[in-house]
Amino acid sequence: MVKLVVLSEGLTGLTYELKVDKTTIGRLEDNAFQIAEPSVSSHHCELIQRGSDIVVKDLNSTNGTFVNGEKITEAALKPGQILRLGQVEMRLESGTGTTAAAAPLKKPLEKTMVIGIQAQALDRGTRPVNFETSAAFSKKSNKANKIFIAVAVVLGVLIIALIILSYLHLKT
Repeated sequence: MVKLVVLSEGLTGLTYELKVDKTTIGRLEDNAFQIAEPSVSSHHCELIQRGSDIVVKDLNSTNGTFVNGEKITEAALKPGQILRLGQVEMRLESGTGTTAAAAPLKKPLEKTMVIGIQAQALDRGTRPVNFETSAAFSKKSNKANKIFIAVAVVLGVLIIALIILSYLHLKT
C-alpha cells in the first residue's frame, strides 16, 4: 500500500495510507488527511490514484504545492519523491506499514500563514522589490540632463560661430 510519511520537524512520523482513489490534504478537519500546520491551506491539494500512478493536484493553495522542489499545479508523484505543502515536507512511500491519523487540533487554525519568500524564488536569485524605496524606481535627478543641455548649447553656438567665421573669411 502507498503512504505519505511526513518529514517536517514537529510532525515527524505522521503517516497516511492512501486507500481510496481521491484523498484531500489540508489544514481543516474535513480533509481525508489533516495537517495541523499554519502554512498549509485549509484545502491544500488532492491526491488522485490513476491506475498505478498517484497524481497531485494543487487546489489554489496560498503557499503552493511542490514536488521535489518544483512548484506544480498538477503532477505525477512517484515513490521516494518529496511533496511539500507550504512548509511541510512528506515523502511518498510504497510498501506496507501502519498508519497514524493526524493529531486533532486543540485550537483551530482559521487562516493560512503566508510564507515570506518561496524557496524557488531563492533558487532564481529573485527577491521582493519595495517600489517605494528601490533605487531602480526612484525619481531621477535632472542635474545630469541640465548639464548635458548646457554643454550641447555651448557646442552648438561654437559650431555656428565657426561656420560664420569661415564663411566670412572665404568671402574676403
